[in-house]
Amino acid sequence: MSTSHTALTPLAPTAPHTAEPAPRFTDLLAAEWIKLRSLRSTYWVLALAALAAIVVNLNAVHSDLPYLDRPSPPPPGFPPYRYDPLFHGLSSMSSDLMAIAAGSLGAITVFGEYTTGLVRTTFAAVPDRRAVVTAKVVLIGGITALAGLVVSFGSFLATNAMLASRHVGLSIADDGCLRAVLGFAAIVPTCALIGMALGAVLRHATASIVSLVVLMFILPLMFGGDRYRWLKEIGTHLPLSTVTRLTINPDSSTTMGKYAPTVLDSWITMGVWAAVSVAVTVVVVRRRDV
Repeated sequence: MSTSHTALTPLAPTAPHTAEPAPRFTDLLAAEWIKLRSLRSTYWVLALAALAAIVVNLNAVHSDLPYLDRPSPPPPGFPPYRYDPLFHGLSSMSSDLMAIAAGSLGAITVFGEYTTGLVRTTFAAVPDRRAVVTAKVVLIGGITALAGLVVSFGSFLATNAMLASRHVGLSIADDGCLRAVLGFAAIVPTCALIGMALGAVLRHATASIVSLVVLMFILPLMFGGDRYRWLKEIGTHLPLSTVTRLTINPDSSTTMGKYAPTVLDSWITMGVWAAVSVAVTVVVVRRRDV
């Protein structure tokens, strides 16, 4: 009696499961860039605001040329009027325009994802929320910083070229000029980061933009005057007050009145606004549900 043996075929070894590699930071930047440029209105608003800000500064100086060519005699007892190219060439109107454009762009990049529901897809693909927010901050901060530099240097160089024939133009090497140009540029990314923080906290288009306008333009009206020092000092530490201080020409008679901050105080205040805005954005996005 024979016994038959059945040959057993060994099973093929199962390939080990490999985890998906974590996205690199450059990948996150590329993804945020695609999101940003997929909505043309966002970067067109910033580009048009930058162009409008330069035109405002050029027009302000161009409108002054007839008065420089035919100066009026000073009133009795007053010294001759001295034209200030920094005050007219880097006007508060243009900085206000850039502030609201950059702040709105920053807010849109955050609340826009919550409004459309894209944020769920983003965090499903990249669970590391801190990395996603950091990529947003770097991209928006970099783009708005570039826009601020274009407006500030472009306005300064163009307006002082117009004034050169009147012998009142300034050079970037003159006292206070480089500081003014850099301060004018730095307020743009600062406002963009503030807008991102408001968008992260409020997650609503109207509420974010209205809050931005209140912070930038309404609150300073409530903290003016020199009667109460504590009120004045609160006002001088609001975002747009910092650029006002940094763009004052040291050789002019323009001042911020009593209790004015120092140049260092204004730089520190601007940096604190930017740092706190980034921290608020990161903490809120990480801890709140989508």
